Amino acid sequence: MKNIYKLLSICLLTTCYLFLSACSSSKEPISKQGFLLDTVIQITLYDTKDESLLDESFAVCEKYEQLLSRTIETSDVSRINEANGKPVTVSDETISLIQKSLTYSQLSDGAFDITIAPLSSLWDFKDKKTIPDSHALDEARALVDYHTIQINGNTVTLSNPKASIDLGAIAKGYIADKIKEYLVSQNVKSGLINLGGNVLTIGTKPDGSAWNIGIQKPFDEQNAAITSVHLSDESVVTSGVYERYFKQNGIIYHHILDAQTGYPYQNGLLGVTIISKESVDGDALSTTCFALGLQKGMELIQSLPDVDAIFITDDYQLHDTREAKSKS
Repeated sequence: MKNIYKLLSICLLTTCYLFLSACSSSKEPISKQGFLLDTVIQITLYDTKDESLLDESFAVCEKYEQLLSRTIETSDVSRINEANGKPVTVSDETISLIQKSLTYSQLSDGAFDITIAPLSSLWDFKDKKTIPDSHALDEARALVDYHTIQINGNTVTLSNPKASIDLGAIAKGYIADKIKEYLVSQNVKSGLINLGGNVLTIGTKPDGSAWNIGIQKPFDEQNAAITSVHLSDESVVTSGVYERYFKQNGIIYHHILDAQTGYPYQNGLLGVTIISKESVDGDALSTTCFALGLQKGMELIQSLPDVDAIFITDDYQLHDTREAKSKS
């Protein structure tokens, strides 16, 4: 068991594109780390010694993973995908998240689309690391269309029986918000929720100052920061080409896929970081803005209240909407 947790600690350091600055405090925090949501997660609380809160937070995470994961056969998402176009009754939480997803699909004119599953399932960035057959990609692209999702009360129907959904681009943010909701209800006022790089802060540091969240420099082997942000009671989420990728013939193939082509986006971006109140919005917007590209992504964020973004282009330049908003 010690070896397992040693491995998890190494994974947390090497795979998280966000990392946290040290927090100086006379109080020792309590923390729990584990493997859920196909990643290493860590929850740290600074103003309590009640470790049952950590256990319950992990239980909240596991509950929603069981509902929302495409790879768990009994989940709501799997039941929708396996229904061959028949109506499926799902939980209130699943309906809420699908509706939220559709809001971002409409906002982005389809750049964000949870019916990406037929396409994303063809790509393997862990083991095979090969480019899918072009014919298979064409067939899968034809199935990506968020308009096929029909909601009636708690019932979800895919009007195209071959369609399928994947909430991977938004679920971690939603789950982080649910964990925070639970902890705040238990009077926790200072903490950090890190779901594989989706970082959600609770309140401030114990001394009342803002958290300092570092944003990883893309492809840096030492996980060095390219910049950092100061925030309180907010979320930071990044989508980047360096999270899951392989290189072939000098071309980087990453996990953020363009449904129009079937291939990863090649738009000059290395990463997009979203700063928002709720992590579910940060999760969806980081993918959405990456898909839209620098200009349209900046325009979208500038149109939204209480949301900011940092775009990293392939020349390692930072484009911060906070600067643009301050000039307008």
